[in-house]
Amino acid sequence: MKPYLLLLVALLLSGFSFAQEIPARWDELVASDFPKALEKSSKTCILPIGILEKHGPHSPIGTDLIHVREWASRAVKSEYAVVFPDYFYGQINEARQQPGTFALPSKVIYELLEATCDEIARNGFDKIVILNGHGGNPEFLEFFMQSLLNKRHNYAVYLYRPENDPDYAAEYKKLHKSPINGDLHAGESETATLLYYRPDLMRMDRATNESGADQKRSDLPGLYTPIWWYSSFPNHYAGEGDKATSEFGKFITDHEIASFIKALKEVKADNKTIPLQNEFYDRVDKLNK
Repeated sequence: MKPYLLLLVALLLSGFSFAQEIPARWDELVASDFPKALEKSSKTCILPIGILEKHGPHSPIGTDLIHVREWASRAVKSEYAVVFPDYFYGQINEARQQPGTFALPSKVIYELLEATCDEIARNGFDKIVILNGHGGNPEFLEFFMQSLLNKRHNYAVYLYRPENDPDYAAEYKKLHKSPINGDLHAGESETATLLYYRPDLMRMDRATNESGADQKRSDLPGLYTPIWWYSSFPNHYAGEGDKATSEFGKFITDHEIASFIKALKEVKADNKTIPLQNEFYDRVDKLNK
C-alpha cells in the first residue's frame, strides 16, 4: 500500500476512534449516547454549583461558576462522570447591593435544587455529586442534604468537602503573599485560580481600585447577624487580589483537581450509601404504620 494511502487509513481510523468518545457535559451528549454515558459514569452525575456575584473590581461576576465548571471539566478527563450544565442558583442574599448579583428567594433555590436532583435521577443517575464553588453556599447545602431524609429518594447525593492535607497547607502558606486570614473573597487565592483558568477575563489593573480590608464596623462576640458580611466588607471584596499570580493558581488547581478525582472514584465505587438510605426509609415507614 502506498504511503499516502496508509496515512489516509490512519487518519480515518483515528477519526473513528475520536468519534466514539462521548462528551462528559450533559448538554453536549447526543441522546442516543446517554445509555453509554450512564454506564461509563457508573450512573454518576456531577452538579457543579457556582453563583453570580461581584468578585472585587477585577474578577468576573461568574468567578465561582467558571471555577467549578473548569474544575469539573478537568477532573472528568481522568475519571469520567457526566457533568450537569451551568448551575448558579445558590444563596447570595449578602451581595444584593452589588450590580450583577442573581439572588433568588430561599424557598425557590431549595425547591429548584431538589427538583434538579430529582430530574437528574429520573434520567438514570443514582449518584449525584455536588461540587460547590461559592463560600456562601455550605450552610444552605448542608441543610438541603439533611432535608433529603424527610422523604424517600431513589438516589444518593454527595456533597464534596475537601479533606485537610497538611503538606498542601504548608506549601500553600509558604507561597501565599497576602495575610491568609483576610483572603476570603476575590482575594489572592481566588484571583489566582481564575488567573490560571481564565486569564482573558481578568482585569488585574483594577484590583486595587477598591479596598478589600475588613472595615470592622460591628463587634458582637458570640452573636451572629445576617448583616455581618456587609458590615465587614461593604465592597464585597475581602483580600488583596493584586497579589495573585497564575503560578499560584496552578498550584491550587492542580491540588483541588487531584483531590476531587480521588473523591469521585470513591463515589463511583460506593455500594453502601443507597442501601443504608433504603434501610433508614424502611424503618421510618415501619414506625409510621
